[in-house]
Amino acid sequence: MTNDKGQPTKDKGQMTNHVLQIPLSDRWRIYHRLQELKINCSCPPDGSLRVQVNNLLEVILIRSIVMQFIASRHELLEWLERCWHYTNES
Repeated sequence: MTNDKGQPTKDKGQMTNHVLQIPLSDRWRIYHRLQELKINCSCPPDGSLRVQVNNLLEVILIRSIVMQFIASRHELLEWLERCWHYTNES
């Protein structure tokens, strides 16, 4: 089920599954890292990486892991600078 913006929705207490579009060259490394963190995921025969997201902490971990593998150096530096600015404003 999706909302009017095409984003996945869920009812209270229901888990959400997402299909991540990951380059083949990085898929298995990301999969193994997610497994190490005990985040439920799978790589079915269709070549996708499927991740079960249970809470906000898992969303943050998944984003961080994916960024490590697919983001450019420039994107990683911008993200790090935003984190530093956010910490200083808190």
